[in-house]
Amino acid sequence: MTTDLLMLVYSAVLCVLLAFPYTLALIGRVGPLKAVNYPQPTHDDLSDWVQRSKRAHMNLVENLPAFAVIVLVAHVGGAANPMTAMGAQIFFWARIVMAVGHIGGIPGLRSVSWFVSLAGLVIILLQIF
Repeated sequence: MTTDLLMLVYSAVLCVLLAFPYTLALIGRVGPLKAVNYPQPTHDDLSDWVQRSKRAHMNLVENLPAFAVIVLVAHVGGAANPMTAMGAQIFFWARIVMAVGHIGGIPGLRSVSWFVSLAGLVIILLQIF
């Protein structure tokens, strides 16, 4: 498996793991039956870090499809090389840092890491075109 694809798998695993804090806190608050029925409202009574973990998860949910498409097109199109591997690694590690920034409530870290992850995507895209 190429580094690009491995980073894609790691990013997908990160996405799944980021869902756990909010899901477990919600189950603890309303019980398993109500939690699986997607209760409303958004449970603002959950701790701040738990709510931020949900936002970190949703942010990765929004960005993972673009990363997946770009990595897969580079791989299938024969453009995968050390630069695309580096771009994929930059994306993944920046998303780790972004999750820490989100959950820790560190706005500057979160913003900078988003731009770094975007740079990783651009590096891969430049190899495709």
